[in-house]
Amino acid sequence: MHAITIPEPGGPEALVWDEVPDPVAGEGEVLVEVVAGAVNRADILQRQGFYDPPPGASPYPGLECSGRVAALGPGVSGWTVGDEVCALLSGGGYAEKVAIPAGQLLPVPKGVDLKKAAALPEVVCTVWSNVFMIAHLRPGETLLVHGGSSGIGTMAIQLAKAVGAKVAVTAGTREKLEQCAELGADILINYREQDFVAEVKKATDGAGADVILDNMGAKYLDRNVQTLAVNGRLAIIGMQGGIKGELNIAALLGKRAAISATSLRARPLTEKAAIVAAVREHVWPLLDAGHVRPVVDRELPMDDAAAAHRVVEESGHVGKVLLVVP
Repeated sequence: MHAITIPEPGGPEALVWDEVPDPVAGEGEVLVEVVAGAVNRADILQRQGFYDPPPGASPYPGLECSGRVAALGPGVSGWTVGDEVCALLSGGGYAEKVAIPAGQLLPVPKGVDLKKAAALPEVVCTVWSNVFMIAHLRPGETLLVHGGSSGIGTMAIQLAKAVGAKVAVTAGTREKLEQCAELGADILINYREQDFVAEVKKATDGAGADVILDNMGAKYLDRNVQTLAVNGRLAIIGMQGGIKGELNIAALLGKRAAISATSLRARPLTEKAAIVAAVREHVWPLLDAGHVRPVVDRELPMDDAAAAHRVVEESGHVGKVLLVVP
């Protein structure tokens, strides 16, 4: 088969479409013929040499894909060759085929194009596990999403609105904020021109955000704590703004607030399977009914993954950038 390899870490040009050995479905795995994958920030870090795959994972980038079941490994039931699926991966999505633990497989939702389904697994699992399984966002609460126009942001807006929450978002342009509003965002904050702490406080009569989904890390840590409501929950899922920040513990104690920080890729298979099962139970009915949808900015050929990485690094996109197998 062909896959995107990274012979040496570097810029987008480091991504090479090359012929590699076919994967084989092992015990408890399903072999999927890939139709499309999606670009995540983690792929860029891997390309740069900063985020190696966990032990035993495919060496090729790509944390989600969609396609058709090509073969079943020993011990797999519930799936049939030819089934249209999408999947959460530890790696290997930038390829024509990938072997996937059966617990990380999902059926393509009704009414969702097979290619566009590649935009779902990573963002839905990230949002559901952090905002709902850990931070327990409830109806009537306020969620602040940093990077509201990102793949994760566009899904977080939709899921929060689906459960009856109020949503505030930050983004860097009026156009991105308008697209967030179309998805249901209530409070629109241009982080280049406005102070998100003040804007959230003003929109909530001084209460603040009950849950914050943060992709920035250190840069926003102090201001996120300032923004939290009493009993608020800060869920950190990225470190685009650095890895070391100063935490005002007195402010955190005074608000009886909590901070969590998680990633998906290195979790044990049992934890990933539990998240995928929860997503299938709670989110897939919303997708089947059309209440929630994947947001795709553009589709590019997988053998030109370098162009897709440039798009994501320039941050001009809204939603996901897909890589379609040529």
